[in-house]
Amino acid sequence: MSAETLCLPRDLLSCESSLVLGIGNAGRQDDGLGWAYVDGLQARLAARGGPTPQLRHTYQLNLEDADLIHHYRRVLFVDATKDSAVDTFAVTRPQAKMDLTFTSHAISVPAILATARQCFDSVPEAYLLAIRGYQWELAQGLSDAALHNLGAALHATVDTVDTAAVDR
Repeated sequence: MSAETLCLPRDLLSCESSLVLGIGNAGRQDDGLGWAYVDGLQARLAARGGPTPQLRHTYQLNLEDADLIHHYRRVLFVDATKDSAVDTFAVTRPQAKMDLTFTSHAISVPAILATARQCFDSVPEAYLLAIRGYQWELAQGLSDAALHNLGAALHATVDTVDTAAVDR
C-alpha cells in the first residue's frame, strides 16, 4: 500500500479535539517511526501556526490509553510496520474489537478501541498510519529506507493537506 490509500480527514491535523499518538521505541531503530512522525508533525504544525491536535509518544498501548482516547473526537495512531505488503505507508480505519492482545503487555489498536467502548461508552473516529520499517536492532536512528518512508508519510498527511487547505 502507498500514499494512494490515504483517507485522513482534512481537518484531523488542525483540530484540538484530535489526538496523534506515536507508538514505538526510538532505541530500536525503525521501531521509532511513530515517534519520529510525531516529532516531524510537531515541527511542521509549529511552522504553519493555527490550531493543532494533541501530540503524544508512547512505547506501547496500555489499558489506560482507552481512558486517554475516549476524550477525543478523532485519534490517529502512528506505528512502524514490518508488513511487506506496505510499500511506504498505509492508512487504515481500525474497528473496535477485543482480541487476545487484551491480556498481553502490548495491546492492539482494535482492543484499545473496544476497551474505550466497553468502559466509557465512547469510541473516537480512529485511523492507523502504519509506516514501513526495516531494521529493529537496539540502536538509535532510523534506516535510510525508513527515513524515506517517514518523509513520504509526512508529505502526504501534512504538506498536501496544508496545500489543499490554502486552495479552498
